[in-house]
Amino acid sequence: MATMQKPNRFGEASVEPSDLSAALEPAVAETPSPDLMKEATVTQPRKSPIEEIEQFFDLAIDELVALRTRAETDAIERAADLILESEARGGRVHVTGIGKSEHIARYVAALLSSTGTPAYFLHATECVHGSVGQVCADDITIAISNSGTTPELLHALDVLRASATKVIAVTGDVNSTLARMADVLLYAGVENEGGALNIVPRASILAKVYVLCALSVALEAHKELTREQYARWHPGGALGRLARGE
Repeated sequence: MATMQKPNRFGEASVEPSDLSAALEPAVAETPSPDLMKEATVTQPRKSPIEEIEQFFDLAIDELVALRTRAETDAIERAADLILESEARGGRVHVTGIGKSEHIARYVAALLSSTGTPAYFLHATECVHGSVGQVCADDITIAISNSGTTPELLHALDVLRASATKVIAVTGDVNSTLARMADVLLYAGVENEGGALNIVPRASILAKVYVLCALSVALEAHKELTREQYARWHPGGALGRLARGE
């Protein structure tokens, strides 16, 4: 006599304990042996450099598209408001980071300065050796770290926090220490860095620049930057000629 199977809460037939081992037998039999799995891993051919390049191009676009859906425009606007409020009190913007994030910080400080928001690069490791003196109570610090756990950066922020400086964090981990220390959090996370190792910072660099460029756009819009103003800050080079309409 066949055993009646009761539907579970998903409407599927449940398996009685007596039938469980029989139900699992096919799955166990089809599982490859460890030796075969190891052999497949060892013999798997690596991608050519051209294939790696094409895959990275696709991955970078996919990551930025995904970030576009996850990044909060409201958070970017709150960061812009925080900076504008600081400026109204005579405050300034400082941008800091460690490692690859230091290079991003230098770029962002230059970008903001060139679009009407005076900003200064702050060396995080030097911060605890005297450079914190460049930061005042009404200033804003933009702190960049993909992991949000970089010890040197967190040490610097402890010192800055003691001076009542507000922090805008840019990180790929919303649960990190840096995220918890921030007055405003700008999420810039990715799932895959790209490249064969998937370790070297690549896509995460693009993500942080992407979000911080969006912040610069928000500030530029708030300040209603004109070509004439931009040209005054770029008297030389191709950008200056373009801004002047030459």
